[in-house]
Amino acid sequence: MSVSEKTKRALKEFGLTEYEVKVYVSLVESGTQAASELSRTASIPYSKIYEILGNLERKGWVETEQGRPSKYYPKAPSTALESSKARLETTLRSSQSDAMEELQPLYEKKGVREKPDIWIVRGQNNILDKIRETLGRTRRELFVAMPVVPDPIVSIALPILALMKDKGVKVSVMVPQTTSRETLRKLKTLVQVRTREQMFGGGIISDDDQIIILLGEDPLKGLTLAISSDHIGLVRFGKSYFEYLWESSKPLT
Repeated sequence: MSVSEKTKRALKEFGLTEYEVKVYVSLVESGTQAASELSRTASIPYSKIYEILGNLERKGWVETEQGRPSKYYPKAPSTALESSKARLETTLRSSQSDAMEELQPLYEKKGVREKPDIWIVRGQNNILDKIRETLGRTRRELFVAMPVVPDPIVSIALPILALMKDKGVKVSVMVPQTTSRETLRKLKTLVQVRTREQMFGGGIISDDDQIIILLGEDPLKGLTLAISSDHIGLVRFGKSYFEYLWESSKPLT
């Protein structure tokens, strides 16, 4: 079975060149080979093969078996990919630190203002997609207020909330007292839940940096309109309002 172009492109994302990908794939497909054999099987000019093998060895993708001639064999893909990922992350962290050290003070000195993004999201499917996306990338804390609890949201949210629980994400959910006992039971096993007699608006706040405000909530028509934003002031206001309502809501017993 030949290696797909998709996999070859993926290897390039880990820092391998076109020739390096050809050589590594040839070793994985055919096993240990001498440089002269690799030049033929990977269709690499012989004048370049030792340079490419040296690069692959330094990058942790290939090892050498000494002999006459020396032979080369591939490291396990899982090992090579993981070590390359670690090196890339280290490089990115270092580059981020270098760039931040010079650019952030300059940015703040010049008084440049960020332009926050605000999106209008229309239609139940688009809103559900946005909710799914937001839940999926939450890493620390999530606040949810739902004046109505449509079945589509429950079916989407429960498996994601289960994953959040496993990752240690703190989730607080506020729903109306009319929510079904079965839904409340399922939520209670995964998150903190409180109920209110009346709720006049709903939304989701993720990690203090993303808010979705649900504007069109009709039990018959479903979710029809929402605002999604990373505006820090709007997010803070939404969180403060949620916490105010949370304190006066009824915990599940």
